[in-house]
Amino acid sequence: MWRVNVRCDGDSWKQSGAEFKTMTENYQLELIGSQKMPNGIRIMAYKMDDISEVETFIENCTIFPGFTAEFESL
Repeated sequence: MWRVNVRCDGDSWKQSGAEFKTMTENYQLELIGSQKMPNGIRIMAYKMDDISEVETFIENCTIFPGFTAEFESL
């Protein structure tokens, strides 16, 4: 299993958050954490099983301006 961490600033979320949420519906994943920091930064953590899907998901996350993503083993 893999944990994928996605971060973005508040402005990026306002511009692309809805599209990002729609994009996540295309993947087998589970939201395991979501935080909005006082400075507006959003941090979301997803659990995914398939490493190929993880890599594709990360590529698609970074299409959105201001979004970054990384993964680690659970």
